[in-house]
Amino acid sequence: MTPSSPSAPPGNPPPVDAKPLGNPFQKTALLLDWSRSDIERRLGFKGGRFTSPGKTLSFILALLTTVAFYALLIIARQAWPPIEPYAVMFLERGPCPYPTMLLFFWAIALLTLKWRKSVLQMRALGLPFMPQEPDFELTPATARSVRERMCSMVDNPHHFILLNRVDLALANLHNIGHAAEVATILKIQAENDEAQVASSYGLVQGFMWAIPVLGFIGTVLGLSEAIGAFGGTIKAGGDMNAIRTSLESVTGGLATAFETTLVALVCALLLQLLVSFLQARESDFLDSCNDICHKHLAGKLRLVTTS
Repeated sequence: MTPSSPSAPPGNPPPVDAKPLGNPFQKTALLLDWSRSDIERRLGFKGGRFTSPGKTLSFILALLTTVAFYALLIIARQAWPPIEPYAVMFLERGPCPYPTMLLFFWAIALLTLKWRKSVLQMRALGLPFMPQEPDFELTPATARSVRERMCSMVDNPHHFILLNRVDLALANLHNIGHAAEVATILKIQAENDEAQVASSYGLVQGFMWAIPVLGFIGTVLGLSEAIGAFGGTIKAGGDMNAIRTSLESVTGGLATAFETTLVALVCALLLQLLVSFLQARESDFLDSCNDICHKHLAGKLRLVTTS
């Protein structure tokens, strides 16, 4: 016979074999998982910091979109004759429309990825990383528990603008213990976040500058073609057939000059509108981050009593 286990004290349940709570190797559900939610990381590409899109995935998307655009344009040109004047603007106006459309679709891909990333960042605004008790006080002693609470909800706080800012402030409060430094850290990090978000538009703004330049290059090429053809018209003398043929070359050069500029300016205008919309959206997001930090961090610090 095996020895019987000691009986449990009256009123207490018998002991059971169970895994201890808080096992660091136990898989827990996360409220925010950047590694699975970030669109670039999910597709196997290196994700940019915060809302910054990477260049590799966006270029691949732009190249595929440009090829698809011209393929559809050629097919539609053959199947639907009314589209002929618009197809000519992209297919028969020299080399400039091709890089123009590639840069345009590259910028669209960058802005699309950036929008998806900003949606993910905004999900952190509703994360209950701070204890909800009204009498909770944020002190150097409680800062660690708040950090642990936040880390249990996300895979890595430093992938999120708001949570990265909060984590830096809490780490300073826990390690150094100076509550007065929290407001300074929050202010400095807020300025860094604004600079980082502004710099994330750098490549798109470069494209917005390059696209009109390509249009002006097309204008110069078209005008030079028209002027060269006009010289042939003068040499034709009284030969009406030669004059008619030469004038067709002149008008073709003028069409190249104006239509390449038109395409470039329309593309630049659309990009400017999209950039303005996203910048306003991200500015509102940063303001929300500031409000949350002041309310849940700086606001809680004012409740701490000192002896």
